[in-house]
Amino acid sequence: MRRFGVALLLTATAVWAAPYTPSDDSAVLERLPTRRGDPVMAELRQLRAALAASPKDAATAAQLAQRYFDLAMAEGDPRYVGYAEAALRPWPGDDAPAEILFTRGLLRQYRHDFASGMKDFERALQREPGHVDARTWRAAIFMVQADYAAAARECAALQGYASELTTTGCLAYVEATTGKTRAAYDRLSAALMRHPNASAGARLWTETRLAEMAWRLGDAPLAERHFSAALKLGVTDNFLLAAYADFLLEQKRPKEVVTLLQDWVRSDTLLLRLAIAERALKLPDARAHTQALGERFAAAALRGERLHMGEEARYLLDLKGEPRAALAVALDNWKEQREPRDALVVLDAAAAAKDAKAAAPVLRWLEESRFESERMRRVAASLR
Repeated sequence: MRRFGVALLLTATAVWAAPYTPSDDSAVLERLPTRRGDPVMAELRQLRAALAASPKDAATAAQLAQRYFDLAMAEGDPRYVGYAEAALRPWPGDDAPAEILFTRGLLRQYRHDFASGMKDFERALQREPGHVDARTWRAAIFMVQADYAAAARECAALQGYASELTTTGCLAYVEATTGKTRAAYDRLSAALMRHPNASAGARLWTETRLAEMAWRLGDAPLAERHFSAALKLGVTDNFLLAAYADFLLEQKRPKEVVTLLQDWVRSDTLLLRLAIAERALKLPDARAHTQALGERFAAAALRGERLHMGEEARYLLDLKGEPRAALAVALDNWKEQREPRDALVVLDAAAAAKDAKAAAPVLRWLEESRFESERMRRVAASLR
């Protein structure tokens, strides 16, 4: 990823000591938190033992790496991705088995190497044309890149391989982003009712998307019901928590955000929302959490990692009060990621910086995509 330049480094609050280099490769620097009796950790131990016994077992390596990836997605902790990459290291080439290629694609897209991730997904599909997950992830990346026609083609290609709920959800996601939110909501809601026994993961994804659609349609009570249904599934999901926190913040309910996220300080995306809520409530923890975010973003810049640039922009705008720096980061992020939440932070920063010209790429996207969001339209109108 491209390095963020001078702006963030100048605003970082951390004072850096000399790096610590262990003298022994076996030295333990930190242990990730685990819960006694946690079935996920028990499964990981079993998979690690199985892979150690058969280090050339591609199926076990892929399964272990995918479980680490799931944890990274659920908890917002990128260190799990490093563990996953280590599990796949014996298969570096393009002639790897389909499941290895698919999993490697997951890890590459997590690090925002979208081009390499897409190639891995394509190679996996060449080996297994019915690989549903590879197809849906290609659709997801096209959505991130705002290539909606390509995303729709990937969704259509799921016909005959994926469940009705998966295919409908994929197409509805595209429609809801391109000016057909009400129709997409109705279609996806009906599909969910026809599949009451769908997996918890499928229902969580569907309920979260329905909540977002209802929110954009201006029906806050309906959005609340869908968010509540997703939370009641008991599946830990970083994206769900972030989306619900954003909803609560917009509804002026910061106390609920603090209750929701107080145990999630390890995740940059969730710590940001927690700090914003704490600041709104004038809580003493707001200052420490704001400083922690600044240190994390500065450290990421020094490593050359730009995984959470949208969050960096919101940090600079909402917590540091630096709209110019926020706008620079948000526009840099827009070059790689063009989802609605990425668009909103550009518009908000441009409005705060009184720089309508800088927001031109996002204003053009808003018109061309016909994305429906009353809040986004208001900010866009103020810029025009």
